Order: sequence, then structure tokens, then C-alpha cells
Amino acid sequence: MVLTDEDAAKDWLRCAIGCDDAAITRLEAFVALLRAENERQNLVSASSLEHVWTRHIADSAQLIAVSRGTSGPWLDLGTGAGFPGLIVALLDPAREVVMVESRAKRAAWLHDVIETFGLCKARIVRSRLEVVETFAAGVISARAFALLDRLIALAGRFSTPDTRWLLPKGQNGAKELGEMPKLIQAMFHVEHSITDADSVILVGRGCISSTKAPQ
Repeated sequence: MVLTDEDAAKDWLRCAIGCDDAAITRLEAFVALLRAENERQNLVSASSLEHVWTRHIADSAQLIAVSRGTSGPWLDLGTGAGFPGLIVALLDPAREVVMVESRAKRAAWLHDVIETFGLCKARIVRSRLEVVETFAAGVISARAFALLDRLIALAGRFSTPDTRWLLPKGQNGAKELGEMPKLIQAMFHVEHSITDADSVILVGRGCISSTKAPQ
């Protein structure tokens, strides 16, 4: 299944994620904030805003469906405009969500959105990932953050045997996985994205703590 339009995306959110009217209203308010802020700083491409519910909202929310059964903090790397971390926080306010974003203007806006919606379990870490204090993450997600080898090398220290890795990738995602050591390949499988027929999600579970980041 690939979502083809905005109404289909909203229907999927209701059926697959369990969004009620209040949740849809929160997301609509967030979209309004995103559109306004995009006039001040380039958070997302203007063309993608024409399909914001498929390209950004549902694309992020599909990770919630894949993450069911997990617990512990959700660590989102390079959150940018809030995808997927802020969508996770909006749809699951009771879950601790830690969003790492090094760019000052984006981090400030993310903080303002958290304050606007009263997301007391969500927080922004304005820093490069390399210097973020290590903690045990229940989920590690990253959307357009880095190539797989570097992403795993940088984020491995946050993983435990129970950590779920949720890594949306484009058409080269399976190729990136195939170039990793066999031990890491065995930890992951490939799921197809519901928002783009050419995109995938690399889904893994386990601790990757000994890999060194490539220079």
C-alpha cells in the first residue's frame, strides 16, 4: 500500500495509528505552524508542503506503527523540522522523546512548538550527536541524517539489546544495508514505506556499541 493523497493519509492515521479528532486537530495546528515558519526559515521544500500529510506527517507516523511494543526514550537524530520526532511526541505525548538538532534556529522553533502544545515529555538537545550524553534509548530514529555506516557508528552507544532502530531511507537503503558487516545486516530487515514506493524503512533491533565512526 502506498498513500496517494492527503485524504488517504488522514484516513490511514485514523485507522492505523488510532488518531481521533483531537489528534488530527493537533496535527492540523502543527501544519499551520510549519507553513508559517517555513516563510521565515527553509524547514522543508515549498513543494512538499502541497503534500504535507503524505510527505511528512504520515511518513513520520508510520514509524509509530512499526515501533509498537517498545518502551523507553525515543531518540530522534537530526530532527530538523520535527520529522519524525515531533510527530511522535504529538501523537504519543506520554512517551519521552529526545530530539537532537544542532542548528540553532531550527532547535529554537522546535522548542517553541513543544511549549505551544505542552509536550512535557519531549525535549530538544541543541548539539551535535557526538557530544550528547549517552543514555539507553528504546527507539532510535533518523530521517535523512547520514549514511547508514556513519549513522550506526555515531548512534550505537545509545543502543541496548532491546533498542529498536527505525531508519527511513530512499531507494538506496537496501544497498546501504548490504554494504554493512554481516552481523549488522542480520539485525535489520527492510520494510517498504507507505508514502513512497521507492523508499524503505530499515528496521533493526539490538545493541551496536563497538562500531567506530568513520572519519
